[in-house]
Amino acid sequence: MDPANLPAMTYVWLKAVHLIAVIAWMAGLFYLPRLFVYHADAKPESVQSETFKVMERRLLGIIMNPAMVATWVLGLMLAWVGDWWTAPWFLTKLALVVVMTWFHFWLASCCRDFRADANRRPASTYRIINELPTILVIAIVVLAVVKPF
Repeated sequence: MDPANLPAMTYVWLKAVHLIAVIAWMAGLFYLPRLFVYHADAKPESVQSETFKVMERRLLGIIMNPAMVATWVLGLMLAWVGDWWTAPWFLTKLALVVVMTWFHFWLASCCRDFRADANRRPASTYRIINELPTILVIAIVVLAVVKPF
């Protein structure tokens, strides 16, 4: 389906809500590893550790998971409307979004480890891995806007 066949306002609203979901998801992908940096240094079962557990669980469950689902649903709707399934820029972007989704689920598994006081990684790991969503979002935005190939 061609975006021109959709009422103009429907398409722009679809795109706007998709971007809002992406922004919310990205905010969580940036913030959760930062929480882990501080949580990794907190003593297990301390007041500080328990506070981080609540913050991490709420960020993941209330913001990140719904935003990720909305990003995927709305993004796939936009791909369908734009008929981009065979466009090389779209396939590359889709692969990067799959990597971002893997990262999301990896963070969720880290969150489960922290919840069980079973974190096995030092704070430095979370400091370094916190750069991955930045690299991914830059590439994804360039692909979506510039469509270089």
